[in-house]
Amino acid sequence: MEPTESTSVSAPGGTPSGSGLSSSRRTPGAEVRTSRGHVSLDSTVLHVVQPGDGGVARVVTDLVRAQLGAGLRVAVACPPGTPLDASVRAEGAPVHAWQAGRDPGPGLVRETRDLARLIRAARPALVHAHSAKAGLCARLALRGRVPTVYQPHAWSFEAADGTVGALARRWERWAARWTARIVCVSEAERDTGERAGVRAPWSIVHNGVDVARFASGDPGRTEVPAPRETPGPTVVCVGRLCRQKGQDTLLAAWPSVLAEAPTARLVLVGDGPDAARLRASAPPSVRFTGAVEDTAPWYRAADLVVLPSRWEGMALAPLEAMASGRPVVVSDVDGARESLPPGHAPLCLVPPEDPAALAAAVGRLLGRPGLRESLGREAQEHVLSRFDVRRTGAAVADVYRELAGVRCTEHREPMSQ
Repeated sequence: MEPTESTSVSAPGGTPSGSGLSSSRRTPGAEVRTSRGHVSLDSTVLHVVQPGDGGVARVVTDLVRAQLGAGLRVAVACPPGTPLDASVRAEGAPVHAWQAGRDPGPGLVRETRDLARLIRAARPALVHAHSAKAGLCARLALRGRVPTVYQPHAWSFEAADGTVGALARRWERWAARWTARIVCVSEAERDTGERAGVRAPWSIVHNGVDVARFASGDPGRTEVPAPRETPGPTVVCVGRLCRQKGQDTLLAAWPSVLAEAPTARLVLVGDGPDAARLRASAPPSVRFTGAVEDTAPWYRAADLVVLPSRWEGMALAPLEAMASGRPVVVSDVDGARESLPPGHAPLCLVPPEDPAALAAAVGRLLGRPGLRESLGREAQEHVLSRFDVRRTGAAVADVYRELAGVRCTEHREPMSQ
């Protein structure tokens, strides 16, 4: 399949044309063609996912909910016992246990073989692989025999330097031949892939959030408000405690913030591999919540939400914060500029891994409550109009619909038994 022009499906003021993918909405007679024959769109779409937690899990859960509601047959393959496993089961989707680690390692061959067997049993019409590890195993297992959508959720080669990073780039360039469509969550993420030499058909589908829940709370949920432990302003950072999310940069900036706002308190919401190291370096004004099931109360408890990531595709936490009516300070990585309202970048965007710039931006907003209020109001209006998760679900369904009847004949090999 030759590369085609990318298609943006989250244009300002527009609404994606599709709202689902089902037998009642598809073109009569449409079918997905594979090397094993024609597969009706009444067949299953299989989401292959690793990791099973964090933002990727939330994105997939939202997609599954939307697709089930649209009448599409959906299944998920993911590591058992993960938050994603529980959440998609709660939505009513079948889940296939796929034992796979987060990173490539000695178990890669077994993980790929297990996934190939799982896919043969599920007989999906289309496979949607989420994040680098799932994209690696799914494309090795299928090699183009079933139309495969790959969604990187931030490129893996940005997480590594030297030989590992070079190998990751080389793999993504090679695997594009087995990819019917790469779905990026921002124009910037697509541009990063193109600069790395990845040549594939692209679609841009911005991340979305449940704007009703974050804007006003879930009326069916009895919420316990997040505590306000000091009379001073509260800064909240929501994310996995890991190198990518940059909490170490925020802790390095925090003494300078306290110099300007001595009563400020920082709350790090989440858990992860860097938790112990971050706790060891944190002053008393920093609270760690550990893993939480619902982040919405913490956004509402915040005066300012900060995410100093080193790399992203388009982070969910700033979108959720803005939907909650809170201003944000974020690092200038892929997706950040596209997620901010017009005019907010000079106040809300800082270079990654720059504690001094981060402290200055946070201190400036903590000292101006009126500005925070106006930024939060504008941010909420912006997210409600552009980043509703229902638009995301409809846009992904449009991608599936475009692939119906598409035949990719290059680089196909018989599936081993």
